[in-house]
Amino acid sequence: MQISNENIIQSVREVEDYLISTRRHLHEYPELSGEEYETTEFLKNEVNKLGLPIVEVGGTGFYAILDTERPGKTIGLRTDIDALPIEETPSNLKNKRLCRSKREGIFHACGHDGHMATVLAAMNILYHYKDKLNGRIIFIFEEGEETGCGIDKMIKALEKENIDAIYGNHLAAFLDTGKLAIKDGPIMAGSAVVDFTVRGRGGHGSRPDLSISPIFAATNIINGLASAWANRIDVTKTVTLGLGTIHGGTAANVIPDDVRVTGTMRFFDIDEGRKAIELVKKVGRLTAEAHECQFIENEIYLQNHTVDNDKFLADLALDQISEIMPTRVVNDVTWFASETFSEYDKVAKTLFTFVGTKNDKLGSGAEHHNEYFDIDEDSLLIAVIAMVKFTLAFLDYDN
Repeated sequence: MQISNENIIQSVREVEDYLISTRRHLHEYPELSGEEYETTEFLKNEVNKLGLPIVEVGGTGFYAILDTERPGKTIGLRTDIDALPIEETPSNLKNKRLCRSKREGIFHACGHDGHMATVLAAMNILYHYKDKLNGRIIFIFEEGEETGCGIDKMIKALEKENIDAIYGNHLAAFLDTGKLAIKDGPIMAGSAVVDFTVRGRGGHGSRPDLSISPIFAATNIINGLASAWANRIDVTKTVTLGLGTIHGGTAANVIPDDVRVTGTMRFFDIDEGRKAIELVKKVGRLTAEAHECQFIENEIYLQNHTVDNDKFLADLALDQISEIMPTRVVNDVTWFASETFSEYDKVAKTLFTFVGTKNDKLGSGAEHHNEYFDIDEDSLLIAVIAMVKFTLAFLDYDN
C-alpha cells in the first residue's frame, strides 16, 4: 500500500522536535571509535521503546529489526556512531554554536550525530507505518567508522540476514542545505593507510656525525614521495597523499632513534591506488637505505575500496526522491573522502547519498574533521524525508 508524499512529510514534521533534540544530545556526549558505550546505550533505549529486537555484533555495534511479518524484501538503513579526537570551537565559521560537546577533546566533527538522529527518526516513522508495509527493515548502528574497527564484525553478522539493499546517507559540508546528491557508480574514494617508521641511531645533538639521523631520512622520504607523485602517478587517475603526522624526538639536543610518519591516500581507480601503495614502500625503503636507516612498514595497505552505488537503486532514488522533493536532487557530486560503507556491498546492493548542510548565514560549511565543523539542522529533515521515501519505495517496488 502506497503512502502519500504529503503523509511522509507530515510524519517528518511530527518527529522534528525528537530529531533535533536527539541530535543535540548525541552531539553533547560524543565518544571515540570503539568506545561508544553510552552512545550505544542511548540508541538501544530508543530501539527498546518500540520493542524491536536487537542483534549484538560485538563491540559497540548492533542492529535492530522491524519485521512486518509479511513476505517482502529486506532493506538495511545504516548509521555510524563514533566521534573524533578534535576540540570543538565555541563558534562555527560565523556564529555561536547551537550546542557543544561536553567532553573535552572529543567532537562529532563529521556529522555522525546527525546520521544517528536521522536513522532513529526514520525508525519511528517506519514503525508507525509497519501495518502498511511488507518485508523487513534492519537498522544498522556501526561501531567505529572513523577507524574501521567495527565494520568487519557488522558485515559478518549481516551475512545471515539476506538483505536486498542497504541505504545510507552522509551530511555534506560542501553541499548547500536543501540539496541532496544521488548518482550511480563511484561516489566516494577508496583509501589506503600510510604508517611507517624510519629507524636510525640516536645520539647527542653536538655530534650528529656519530649518529644516524632518522629525521633527515624521513624528510627525504617525504620529499621523494612528493616528486614521485608528480612523476609516477597517472594524471588522469588522481591519487591524493595526505600525510597527517610526523613524530620524532623529545629534545632539541637529542637525535632520536625513530621517526614515525602517518597519513592516508585516496583514489577512485583501485589499480592506481595499489600502484601508489607500492610506490610509498619503494621510495621509503630505498631512501632510508641511502641514509643507512631502516624503513619499517607499520601499516601500508588498502583500507577501503570506493563507495559504488548500484544503478537500479540510484535510479529508483532519483525518481522517487525527486518526486517528493523536486528541486533538491543533484546527480553530479563525488567526494574524495572514503567510507566503510563501501564494505556493505559484500552483503547487498548499496546506495549512499549526500545531504547538504552548508549554510553561510548560519556558519555551517567548514570542512569535515575540522574544529569549526557544524551542521544546519534543517538538513536533517531532508535526510529523514529521503530515507523514509526511499525505504517505502524500495519495499513497495515489484521486481
